[in-house]
Parts: sequence; structure tokens; C-alpha cells
Amino acid sequence: MARDAAELSSPPPARLTEGGGAPVPALCLAPALVVMAAFALGLAALLQYSLLEFIPGSLRTGGLTSRNFQQVVAPQYLRAIWETILLSVATTLLTLVASYPVAYALARTRSTALRSCLLILTLAPFFTGAIVRTYAWILVLGNSGFINSFLLRAGLLENPYQMLFTSKGVLVGLVHFSMPVMILILAAGISHIDPTYERAAASLGANPVLTFLRVTLPLSLPGVVSGSLVVFAWTFSAFPTPELLGGGRVKMIANVVKDLALDSFNWPGSAAFAVVALGVTFVLVAAVARSVERLRPGGHP
Repeated sequence: MARDAAELSSPPPARLTEGGGAPVPALCLAPALVVMAAFALGLAALLQYSLLEFIPGSLRTGGLTSRNFQQVVAPQYLRAIWETILLSVATTLLTLVASYPVAYALARTRSTALRSCLLILTLAPFFTGAIVRTYAWILVLGNSGFINSFLLRAGLLENPYQMLFTSKGVLVGLVHFSMPVMILILAAGISHIDPTYERAAASLGANPVLTFLRVTLPLSLPGVVSGSLVVFAWTFSAFPTPELLGGGRVKMIANVVKDLALDSFNWPGSAAFAVVALGVTFVLVAAVARSVERLRPGGHP
């Protein structure tokens, strides 16, 4: 009797959602809504500045104008846009090729020691800042750096090979900067592939190369697409690596935004560049999301 009274006096259990989970209280969403509102206000301010007229020699802005977006495609800035696209594509491809073997070993190895070693080496760059890592590459890629000193002593070069302050040096730094993220995303995707599929292909006579090309690689495509998207978007807005390794000779969009905002005080022009870069990123995210949806089983072709 007392038990029945206690059950009647206790509050009713929370209703489960369609997915079987407990409903999220509206109060828990408040911090996320505040952060989203702050981001929305920032983007609105950025868009507003991009549409205001720049008055040379003054920090004040004029009326509404579309001239800032017309200046984005001016000849002096087209090189920066084109170089940003080339470096982003090259960085994504090289990072994918260099990271896939490491991610596969990290996901498939049975050795706990090897897995721990790979994980530590992958996560180690996160414990150093981007500036520190970039300065380390300056010491390696310089004319008197490690690589040139080794090649000169080995007699393979007569004069130092110029890598610093070139696109090649920036590419090396961007690939190194992006590899940890790509490795973790690929390893997560590969670890979800059932090894039974690979063993079944091997039992049917497929060699390791054919098994990888016909089974492992297609099943890991969602991870490949997700990692490539993150690295491309990351590289598209990269600033410290091209600023330090490029030495002012290699300009990407983020460097142009900095030059316009802090050197020329052309805040409307820098805002227009930022809006264009943001728009390209959004379009890329939408295209990749649509591609990933098609890769899923049962997805519409």
C-alpha cells in the first residue's frame, strides 16, 4: 500500500523521444543558443562592413556600396585567390596521401605499443602552437637549415635550394600542420569498417592491393571526404604558416585580409574578402555533405 502511494506521489517519468533517448531540457540548449547568437551577430557585422564604402585616410566608413566585392577580383588580388585555391587543393591531396597509411596502421594494428606510439606522435603537434611549429620549419627549410646543410655536405647540391619564402615551403608547413587532424578523422572512419569484409575478399582470392582498392578504400570514403573537407577549409583560411614561411612573397586570402585591415585600415575591403572566403567554404560544405549523403547505403545517386 505504502509502495503504491509512493509510486503515485512520484513525478511521472520523462517521455522518451522517437530515438529512444531522454528529451533534452530546453535550459541545456541555452548556452549553445547564446554562442550561436554571438556568432550570428559577428557575421552580421562582417557582412555590414563589407557593404560600406571605404574612405581613405579615415577610420569612418561611407554609405552602402558594392565596390568592395568588385575589388576582390582586381588583378592585384586574383593572384592571392588563385594561390589560395592551388595551395588548398595541393595540401588536401598531399595530406590525404601521407595520412592514410598512418591512419590505417593506427586503426588496424594489433600491437598496443605501436598504436600508443602512433597516437602519441599524432597528438604531439597539438601540444605546440602553430607559431612554434612554423618557426621550427624555418630552421629546417632555410638556406642554412637542416635539409640544405645535409644535401650540401652529401655533395648533392652545389648551392642551397631555395625552399623558404616560396610556395613549396608553405605547402610543406601546411601539410605538416594538417596531418594530425586528417589522421584522426581517417582512423575513426577506418576503425568502423568490419574486418570481416577484408578477410572475405582475401578468402576469395583477392591480393592485398585489390582488397584495399575494392573493399577498404570505398568503405572509407566518408572519412576521406570528411577529412578532406576539414583540411581544405582549414587551409583556405590559413594565416600564420603562409605569413611566416611565405615571408610576404606568398599571399593567401587570410594574409590579404590582414594587410587590408591592419596595414591599410581598409576594414570594408578586408570584410569583403572574408565574406567571399566564408561563402566559398559554405558552398564546399554543402557540396561535400550532398556527396556524403550519396555515399551512404541507400542514398540517392
